[in-house]
Amino acid sequence: MTYLQEKFCLPVLLLVTCTDRRTARWATGPFTCEARGWTIHSTHPLVLGPDNVPKITDRRTAARNPAMAVFSAITHGRDPEAPAILEATAGALKAMENSQAAEHLGGLLEIGLGDTPARETWRELMGFTNFFPGRGTMFEEVYLDGEAKGEAKGEARAILRFLEARGITVPEEARERITGCTDLDLLSRWLDRTPHVQCVHDLFAEEPEDTDAASA
Repeated sequence: MTYLQEKFCLPVLLLVTCTDRRTARWATGPFTCEARGWTIHSTHPLVLGPDNVPKITDRRTAARNPAMAVFSAITHGRDPEAPAILEATAGALKAMENSQAAEHLGGLLEIGLGDTPARETWRELMGFTNFFPGRGTMFEEVYLDGEAKGEAKGEARAILRFLEARGITVPEEARERITGCTDLDLLSRWLDRTPHVQCVHDLFAEEPEDTDAASA
């Protein structure tokens, strides 16, 4: 925090969101950095939890302060009223007309809900939200799936071009098998074989270990 403030010449605030009161009490700190009894740095986070964040279940209230609505949904994610809070928040973010701020707030909320049932409710309400790498949001799952499919298509195209360059005939059935494959490891094995096969059927020949496993 000290480094960020020095680098950007702006005030830095550590914001913590908690879904239970016990954790919220602990998170208020202070957290000190000491050396031989001398306090070098002391951090006092701003903690948002069930006790100091209101339950926003009204869409108009959520629309006036969508960021607070998001924090309300996170901190009360395990509360019986969570679905109502999420519905109000979803309405507020959708009213922002797909702005970047709405996407980031939606992604932040999905992460903040963790593995609670409320997260699935949020996904149903919003479809998918912003891409936060490594956080497992729905957008990320869709994105990575698309990346894998795109890589598979690239491998398939490379196999077909290599075979065609070598003058090897590729029947339609074999072409569909190659282009329809999404197993990257299998596609890589096929690609490695393309310089050596005499016909397209050699491409699909079982490897020795596969044959041994089948016999066993």
